[in-house]
Amino acid sequence: MITIPTAESIIDISMPIENDIVSDPAAFRPRVRYFGHDDTREQMLAFFPGMTASDLPDGEAWAIEHVELITHNGTHLDAPYHFHSTMDGGKRAITIDEVPLHWCCQPGVKLDFRHFPDGYVVTAEDVRAELDRIGVKLSPLTIVVINTRAGSAYGTDDYVNAGCGMGREATLHLLERGVRVTGTDAWSWDAPFTYTAQKYAETGNADLIWEGHKAGREIGYCHLEKLHNLEALPSSGFTVMCFPTKIKGASAGWTRAVAVLDD
Repeated sequence: MITIPTAESIIDISMPIENDIVSDPAAFRPRVRYFGHDDTREQMLAFFPGMTASDLPDGEAWAIEHVELITHNGTHLDAPYHFHSTMDGGKRAITIDEVPLHWCCQPGVKLDFRHFPDGYVVTAEDVRAELDRIGVKLSPLTIVVINTRAGSAYGTDDYVNAGCGMGREATLHLLERGVRVTGTDAWSWDAPFTYTAQKYAETGNADLIWEGHKAGREIGYCHLEKLHNLEALPSSGFTVMCFPTKIKGASAGWTRAVAVLDD
């Protein structure tokens, strides 16, 4: 039997989709246009010939919104197809409508990496040390979320460039233990592009670019980006629910991710 969570046990870990907040680079930002009850009166009347505005309670029609989005706006779940055309060493990468739903409702673990500076690339040793600190041993399908400095930067112009990122070795350390969904409160699972671009300019090493994402070529996985309010979570003792919107053949889907605290 499914236990119904109480209101107090549900923690919203999703970011709202809204105007005027720098949650994405300029070229990718969402746009929401709001139409109030007075704005849509003629729309409603057109459905019912002969009806007049006076027939409507208080003369009001419906409120609706027109939203322009990419699938990576707001809190969303990335499918393996977003990272590369293949996964698991050469198999076709699955799209968001093909992600196994049981991946998206599993016990969660939070790794607190807020102390790392912006642009830092988390290593496998960092992950091991944090798991030891909180006394957690990962089980297959555990959903691991990363609390970074970016969480405190949401709402500022610095958000996109805030927080540490997960490197290839750190990502594979999780995937090799059966983790298939991860998450971060930063704009990207990888370190902010501004820092990676500097390192690439200095070294010419293209392996540094999107290294955490590209780990999905070796072991297919999903990750949540732009989570929020992870500071409210304990290190463990909660379940993450993050079912994505089912968009045929897409690289990602929006999700109202929540954490449900254990009894």
